[in-house]
Amino acid sequence: RPDCIADSTPPLQRWQADRARAVLLARVPAADLPPYVRNRIRLRQAGVWSTLAFEDSRRLVVEGGAAPAGLPGVTADDVRMAGNEALEALAGVDKTELADDDQSAWTDAAMRVGASRWAAEQVLAPATTGLRVATQPGQPGETCVLLIDATHAADHPLARRCTFGTVWTASARVNAGSSALTLAVQPLATWRELWMFRATPAGWTLQVLPPSTEASDVGYVEFAGWVPATGQVLAAREVRDPQRGNKPARTYELLDGQTLATEKAADAPGSLKAFYRFQDPAWKRMTVSLR
Repeated sequence: RPDCIADSTPPLQRWQADRARAVLLARVPAADLPPYVRNRIRLRQAGVWSTLAFEDSRRLVVEGGAAPAGLPGVTADDVRMAGNEALEALAGVDKTELADDDQSAWTDAAMRVGASRWAAEQVLAPATTGLRVATQPGQPGETCVLLIDATHAADHPLARRCTFGTVWTASARVNAGSSALTLAVQPLATWRELWMFRATPAGWTLQVLPPSTEASDVGYVEFAGWVPATGQVLAAREVRDPQRGNKPARTYELLDGQTLATEKAADAPGSLKAFYRFQDPAWKRMTVSLR
């Protein structure tokens, strides 16, 4: 289980332990097990592979392709493979056979997979026109995000912010007026934030929306669409809520485009008119929140 690894474990040792867990789980003869036990194996696999997707992405940044002695290197293909393994494991869970005691584990696994969801997507060639993001190395282990356009190249970007998290550049979404751009950034294996760059009279600003402002271990918040003309943003959020006894909360929200404050929220996307009309088709195809 994830909580069997101490938080103080160094990253490479944690990666080795998670790889060993993945190998061990793959060896389990699941076909011979009762359905509820097979579900438990798949839930563990989903959690392990989602963590490995993040850890592989961090190794790519930290090591720059040069693996430490005695360890195999990682590539972008390894990141994508781990992300897809996590999705397949989650999809393989038979919800009709979930034991009551496993409902919490099911939700937890889904949130972990949701946090690393972008790992499974093919990284396309960077756009060469319009408002977009580029990345470059910062301090050791750091990735710097550059907001650029046709008149602002990487040496003089519209905005710049560095992070020790994983920047999922394929997640970048620009609104119709090219006055805002959202981006998925994952600082931890189980935590994904929504970044939004926005044009203002004083220049470009960056706002960071976490899954929760309260202490929580697992969660994600993701872009789900632009609302035309209003500047509002659609988002999906899933997190364990400390204010509700750490129970999981899944919401679909209409956000203020200036502050990212929640204006409306519902527990189903069909309950919000804006979600029904303007949700992004790519989000609907990719998200695990609609499971």
